[in-house]
Amino acid sequence: MPSSGPPDRPRPPRPSRPPRPWLRGLALGAGAVAVVALLAWSAMQGDAPAPVVATARSTAPGAPHFFGPVPTGGPPPPGDRAAQRRLLVENVQLTDHTYCSYRTASQYPVGSRPMTENPDQNRPNDPVTSTNAMRAEGGGTDGRIQLQTSQSRVYMASGESVAFSLRAVDADGNTLPLVITRALAEGITYRGARTTPQVSVPFVDDGTGADPVPNDGAFAGVLAPAQTGLASFNGTIRTEVRYNAGGKNGVVQFDVIYTPELPGTWAGPPREAVEEGSLVFHLPLDVRIPGRYIVNGRVDDARGRPVALLTFNDVLGPGPNDVRLAMFGKLLRDEAPVAPLTLRDVDGYLLKENTDPDRALLPRLQGKVLTAAAHPSKGYSDAEWESEERSRYLTEYGKDVREARARLAAFDPAAPPPPSECIPATR
Repeated sequence: MPSSGPPDRPRPPRPSRPPRPWLRGLALGAGAVAVVALLAWSAMQGDAPAPVVATARSTAPGAPHFFGPVPTGGPPPPGDRAAQRRLLVENVQLTDHTYCSYRTASQYPVGSRPMTENPDQNRPNDPVTSTNAMRAEGGGTDGRIQLQTSQSRVYMASGESVAFSLRAVDADGNTLPLVITRALAEGITYRGARTTPQVSVPFVDDGTGADPVPNDGAFAGVLAPAQTGLASFNGTIRTEVRYNAGGKNGVVQFDVIYTPELPGTWAGPPREAVEEGSLVFHLPLDVRIPGRYIVNGRVDDARGRPVALLTFNDVLGPGPNDVRLAMFGKLLRDEAPVAPLTLRDVDGYLLKENTDPDRALLPRLQGKVLTAAAHPSKGYSDAEWESEERSRYLTEYGKDVREARARLAAFDPAAPPPPSECIPATR
């Protein structure tokens, strides 16, 4: 993994990893809570036979000794019935909440999720910006001078470039005079590995290249590894910029992760179709290196509202392949987006195990990729997603709910059970 950035340049967040089995974790965690509640209820269970009193004594070497009457069952004292009923009601509510929460969370497949669940994935191509106290060349920081920095991306595919910018301001936000004295990029290697060449990165404030406004005190530079001695470097490239701001010397570092190998290329125009009640975007991909590919795409409605994050996660063989990004029918029905829908900002990579970097990036498709036709909503299914795992969990959680309700009904037949979050009332 790449080394962490300096104190004045916190490392930007990594792009998302392949979808994890979070639904299973949710299920197991909630189930464990339900078991604890059941054990607590069992400790106060009061519908056992007539009370029996026994005398217990520990005989294990070194263990504490206990003497005296130990109740082993029997109806509770009258004053405890209210507490027992509260436990039974809470257990019904807990098992019901577990069932309904899992059902709601798993009603869509992991490859088609509402964008509201993934706000950090909505704009993957936005620059990463930060503001930190100036880091002095000799060590330490100067809080009177703040350095505003940005970089256009963190991960870079073969042939891509990254733009950096920096500006110095005082405590009131006023721009300070800035002079770039040196900017060098170098591949970070492990101890004992071969060294990489240092590449100069020109920074300008003249309105050319990545600099949008001339003479505004903000300097910008562009690093294109494929056009330098770092073309074949695979890993983290660090660009160290030394500067003078307000008469003081400082340093800032920018890290990017570069993969020079190209595992596949997009091989033709995308298309869309309604299939099995879902809206499916098909992206042709010519695979050069077989393996597991993770591809993400974003869907907006006609008003520009982010609707869904679509994910493809599968093993692809060499040659022509079809990357299928499916927007689940029920998600479309529930979100009710304004048609037509647009697929945008598609990025992907070949996942590589037990190595660093752990991926080889595909060329990203920035901006609009394809706008779908305005299909009638009746063509989309409103059925919940189904799988063997989901059915198994819902069966078990449903059994827990029925058993908890049965215990409450046996304890207090006259009282109705608490209402369910998602199960229709039955009596």
